[in-house]
Amino acid sequence: VQLVESGGGLAQPGESLRLSCVVSGLTLYTSTISWARQAPGKGLEWVSTIYSDGSVSNKDSIGGRFTIGRDIGMNTVYLRMNNLRPEDTGVYYCATGTARTLLAGEGHRGQGTQVTVSS
Repeated sequence: VQLVESGGGLAQPGESLRLSCVVSGLTLYTSTISWARQAPGKGLEWVSTIYSDGSVSNKDSIGGRFTIGRDIGMNTVYLRMNNLRPEDTGVYYCATGTARTLLAGEGHRGQGTQVTVSS
């Protein structure tokens, strides 16, 4: 199983980015995928999950600014991030499983993509 993130970069406050996570070795029809982030000097923080049935769960504090989605045919999971804030800065990871398994270090995780929000 391999997960490869892309789409990070430098954004100004209020701008948008879309992160991609290409998954190989499993199919999204039967897999749950989550996004998490790690801000400088802080621990891993769960952000969003899309379940095998397509339902989603998001961290309340994100306030609806982020949207998780997937393309089954491309075996890719996306994280659309709108109205970015400086506190969204960090390395963003996608991983197999739920928030619980991700934060427990279980399953598979990608290498991450850096998001920096600064004016």
